Amino acid sequence: MRSDIIRVMAHLTVSVEYGLHSLLWMVDSGDAPLSARDLAEFQGLSHSFLAKIFPKLEKAGIVRASGGVRGGYLLARPAEEISFLEIVDAIEGPKPLFDCQEIRGRCVLFVPDAPRWAMHGYCSIHAVMLRAEKAMRAELAKTSLRDVAAAVGGKAPPEFPAEVGAWMSARAMGRTKGRETRAMAALTPTREIPS
Repeated sequence: MRSDIIRVMAHLTVSVEYGLHSLLWMVDSGDAPLSARDLAEFQGLSHSFLAKIFPKLEKAGIVRASGGVRGGYLLARPAEEISFLEIVDAIEGPKPLFDCQEIRGRCVLFVPDAPRWAMHGYCSIHAVMLRAEKAMRAELAKTSLRDVAAAVGGKAPPEFPAEVGAWMSARAMGRTKGRETRAMAALTPTREIPS
C-alpha cells in the first residue's frame, strides 16, 4: 500500500517534504528565529535548496523573516492556524494532481475526428482523479501544522525538545561569536607600525 501512495503523491516534489519538516521544527521555537542554514544542517539537507523554499513560505504569510546576526524565520501565525494545504500551495503552487491528456480522443477508430459522444463531458478517468484530488486537498486543509507537531512530539522522548532548543541556541550563539571574532580581527593590526 505504501508504494501506491508514494507513486500517486510523487507529483508533489521533495520541496514540500523539506518545507514541512523545517516548519515542524519552528512550531515550538517561541520567539527565537531559526535560520534556514541551521534548519538545513540540523536535518541533513542542502542549505541552497532550503533557501529557495523559505521566500515562498514568507510570501504566503506562513513565516516572517527576522534580521540580524541571530535572525532567521519565525512562524507568522500560530501553528494551529497554518494548514498543510497552505504550505503545499505556497511551495508548489495550486497545480493539479492529475494532468489529463485527453487520450480518450486518440482511439484509432476515431480517425480523423473523435465522435461527440466520446469527448462529451469529463473523461471518466479524469473525474476519478478530480475526486481524489478534492479529498486530498480537504485532508490537507483540515490538518494543521500544530496537529502534526503534536503527533511528532508524542513519539519523541520528553527531553528531545530541550535538546533541539539547545542545538539551535548554540548555533545562533556561534553566529554571533563568529561575527564578533571577525570584527575584532579586522580592527587588530596584523603587524607593528613603526613609530
